[in-house]
Amino acid sequence: MAAVSLSQPPGFLKLLSHPLRWQLLKILAHTDLTVQELVQLLDQPQNLVSYHLKLLRKQSILRERRSLADGRMIYYSLDLDQVRVLYAASGEALHPALGPRELGEPVLPRRPVRVLFLCTHNSARSQMAEAILRARSKGQIEVFSAGTEPTRVHPLAMQVMAEMNIEFSHHRSKSLKEYLGQNFEYIITVCDRARESCPAFPGDPVRIHWSFPDPAGVEGSESERLRAFRETAIQLNTRINYLLISIQRNQASNPA
Repeated sequence: MAAVSLSQPPGFLKLLSHPLRWQLLKILAHTDLTVQELVQLLDQPQNLVSYHLKLLRKQSILRERRSLADGRMIYYSLDLDQVRVLYAASGEALHPALGPRELGEPVLPRRPVRVLFLCTHNSARSQMAEAILRARSKGQIEVFSAGTEPTRVHPLAMQVMAEMNIEFSHHRSKSLKEYLGQNFEYIITVCDRARESCPAFPGDPVRIHWSFPDPAGVEGSESERLRAFRETAIQLNTRINYLLISIQRNQASNPA
């Protein structure tokens, strides 16, 4: 028999093995939430939930960001790419063939899906999210965006979308009022103010929150401001790739 180098299980697998931490990851893989909301969903003491969140942060797979709407609230979000890296590295520790692989192109939805992105001004985050999802889904998802206090499409959002070769010329800033009463499968808020004032929609859509800072609020040189828009677009693109995979799998498990 070939010699085998024995070792301890990767720390990341130990981290996943705890039932409460697993539930935290499952929830935060879907949407960004505050610790109070996690406590309510899990029906566990706040000090216990906070303790396990701290352990997850030490692995750099959780991010925390103070709400721009209510500064007393902190949103937790899961870095899915970092989870993939650590999970793949754990597999490679068992066998090289189980090591990292590129994230494949997401399979497109089998049935029509309507998605609405919401933020405050509908000038940057929700506009870029709308354009990216439309491009990544090759137009097979009906995607819209709106703002609770719409203004105008930000020029740097236009520039970043042009750099990504994503069609953006017909975008305009739209009011949430244009979409009230319409049916959507997914309502995705990309700013804290919009999430904390989002009205109800018919049909019980899936609600998701992505807690992004507003790149339009970044001060500094033109290059620094442009960098903020590029970083936001990159993060949106990552989340949207995972969203497409999730939509496709939900449809496969719930055929019409």
